[in-house]
Amino acid sequence: MERLKTPVKSELYPPWKDGKGQRITRFYTGCYVEQRGKYQTDNDYGLRIYMFELKYLTPFNWTENVLADFDTFLQDHAAAEKKASGMAMSMLGHYPDRTKLVKAMADLAIEEMIHFKQVLKLLIERGVTLGHDQKDPYVKAMRALFRQGSDEFLIDRLLVGAVIEARGHERFSLVAEALPEGKEKDFYVAIAKSEEKHKNLFVELGYEYFDKDVIDKRLKEILEAEADICRHIPFTAALH
Repeated sequence: MERLKTPVKSELYPPWKDGKGQRITRFYTGCYVEQRGKYQTDNDYGLRIYMFELKYLTPFNWTENVLADFDTFLQDHAAAEKKASGMAMSMLGHYPDRTKLVKAMADLAIEEMIHFKQVLKLLIERGVTLGHDQKDPYVKAMRALFRQGSDEFLIDRLLVGAVIEARGHERFSLVAEALPEGKEKDFYVAIAKSEEKHKNLFVELGYEYFDKDVIDKRLKEILEAEADICRHIPFTAALH
């Protein structure tokens, strides 16, 4: 694939409606195109990025649960950022010989911990404690997709990570849209952009170490499985 000569930016496109007239919002990474999944550009990690679209779109009314109990959502968000930082450290520890992965995961771990501190600050300002980590049925179901075999396991860790980050990008974008003007809204706009970069990072790392056709095929399978997982998890004041 040829790389674009100039960088493209992620944009929030006008809302769509599903077959039942329910308002939904579609988020695309990079260019809005008829054939998605084709264009590339550079990201902040010095790698090319790949555009893909989630197979399940979260309806906007998911945000009603979030705004109705925003303190609980912030606690869940803080836990998610903390776990994401730990996941990145685990990845670089398991694959110390893969230099690009190690560098990317080191940067990612730091960035996720910065996000954790930012969410913690919001909690403290609202007089809310950090809270205990809760089990995440979505992440548990996604991790169940991991296959045995050294190559297969690494591929799945990367691509499951990409899809989880993509879901975070989509849902944080919805939260940003739903929140009233203010620092919380600005924060979630910024967080959504970060999640978008992260999802592309994991896919490109897959391309770095494995054949593109292998990655594309498995990514499609994981996207379809993730969509089914999302359809069966009830909406709560949590990211997943």
